[in-house]
Amino acid sequence: MREFSSPPTMAAPATGNLTDDVVRHARETPEVVLFSRRDVALADAGGRADGESAWSDVTAAQFHDEVAAVAKGLVAAGIEPGDRVALMSKTRYEWTLLDYAIWFAGGVTVPVYETSSAEQVAWILGDSGARAAVVEGPEHTARVASVRGDLEELHHVWSFADNAVEVLRRLGEDVSDADLEARRSGPGPHDLATIIYTSGTTGSPKGCMITHGNFLVELGTATSELHELFADDDASTLLFLPLAHVFARIIQIGCVSSASRMAHSSDITSLVADLQDFQPSFVLGVPRVFEKVFNTASQRATADGRGKVFDRAAEVAIAYSRGLDKGRPSVAVRAQHAVFSRLVYAKLRDALGGRCTYAISGGAPLGERLGHFYRGIGLTVLEGYGLTETTAALTVNLPDAQKVGTVGRPLPGASVRVADDGELLCRGGQVFVGYWHAEEATAEALESDGWFHTGDVGEIDDEGFVRITGRKKEILVTAGGKNVAPAVLEDRLRAHPLVSQCMVVGDGQPFIAALVTLDDDALATWAQTQGKKSSRARDLLDDADLLAEIQRGVDEANTAVSQAESIRKFRLLPQDWTEEAGHLTPSLKLKRAVVMRELRDEVAALYL
Repeated sequence: MREFSSPPTMAAPATGNLTDDVVRHARETPEVVLFSRRDVALADAGGRADGESAWSDVTAAQFHDEVAAVAKGLVAAGIEPGDRVALMSKTRYEWTLLDYAIWFAGGVTVPVYETSSAEQVAWILGDSGARAAVVEGPEHTARVASVRGDLEELHHVWSFADNAVEVLRRLGEDVSDADLEARRSGPGPHDLATIIYTSGTTGSPKGCMITHGNFLVELGTATSELHELFADDDASTLLFLPLAHVFARIIQIGCVSSASRMAHSSDITSLVADLQDFQPSFVLGVPRVFEKVFNTASQRATADGRGKVFDRAAEVAIAYSRGLDKGRPSVAVRAQHAVFSRLVYAKLRDALGGRCTYAISGGAPLGERLGHFYRGIGLTVLEGYGLTETTAALTVNLPDAQKVGTVGRPLPGASVRVADDGELLCRGGQVFVGYWHAEEATAEALESDGWFHTGDVGEIDDEGFVRITGRKKEILVTAGGKNVAPAVLEDRLRAHPLVSQCMVVGDGQPFIAALVTLDDDALATWAQTQGKKSSRARDLLDDADLLAEIQRGVDEANTAVSQAESIRKFRLLPQDWTEEAGHLTPSLKLKRAVVMRELRDEVAALYL
């Protein structure tokens, strides 16, 4: 049984909670800017003068006062210490404001993805016993209203669209500062801060109970280890991932703790413009975001007749990064890299605002090729690994301790172990305390000595770097008895510009195969350059040129595995898999059981 532990650099907190940082900043550095808010009136370029920013600043003092005022409203509405308050909204400043207001009032935040169905909303609000809910707009209000008859504990629903912040502020005008301070300072490290429901690739979501102490341990280690990101006086990030996800949530809390300026963006169509306007010093995303940026750049270059130049620039970037691992790239690679840095890489960096030198990737494996590509263009993507149950990152690559293709070493004070069956187990102060109202599930996942069963399969090298090779429950066993981890093949195949999603199949079958969906935007560009009459996936499923192009992606993916594990056949599908159709979780993980159930005929056809 292989195990690696990183020595702790901090003692477990004995007092305090997450609100202390807000109070500290307001008292010690009241004028420091904690947030930049999107100014809707100025966001339209036609409505602002040259050089005028579309962002308005929120200082530490202003944030404290806003949080306190809203928290008083929650207290006046009858929210008691320990009560659960649901928060269902896109990523926006008010999400963060309410999160801290709930904590100031002594409550427990229950995030709900704004894309959740009425059935999911009913389950989460009912299981958590939420006393109140704050939602974004009319659609969310209607969704809650449609199930409210079954939610006996739910007493209040407020909406940002109906001025929830102002309504709560006025409601709490008679609550004294002393009463609020008693609420704010009451919770300690062992008290619940949030219940985050897993997005649920199978079955009903389980509520992960995460304490203030879990967050404080994670913050104390992660922000210290990643000081290059958070410690700079001009450190900033644009948060665009859902705050219902623990990955975005820990960055939010880390920015507040370190006084790194943070802005929010919820409209994916304006993300590039927001990045260029805000100019963050670091960003975070799931692998699909980084895949999309690469594929979009590739297809645009192809459409402009510069596809071969981009492809060569990408290969040079990868070679340059690989050379760094060996000590220094060759003279020839360095020379080509210098040329492409001006012609190609600078434009890619500008797409992220021009100041961004680091990115954090989590939620799924990034893939070694993309990791080397981004480092080669001057954006170091620090891949980490963690789950909701581990309060986000448990391991992470660091600027001065990185192995592309791995998820880094355990954070200080954390331990990782590979069990006899290959499953990764972990232990540390950031590991959650259990599942809400699910003692049996808690006992299955958490051993009495604190080891948590992640459900992931992986390896640990001699230096402690962890590599994720798949999910324990997703390991395929072919008819010949070969164990195959689909994630390796899927990550490689999704890197192809024309591929949107894919699912490797073959459990109990004579060979491995794959279902593949196509990226509509990339397909349209490809079809135009190839002179095709149609750019719709349904019209091109049997096109010989398209099949040959995807086969090249399959061949590239197969280089990562043995012949017995390689994809022998694939099948293109006419439609992409989406969260709305129930194929993907809100964090863009594939719901394999759903896809297998809906597409069993297509899978069967692969083996005819």
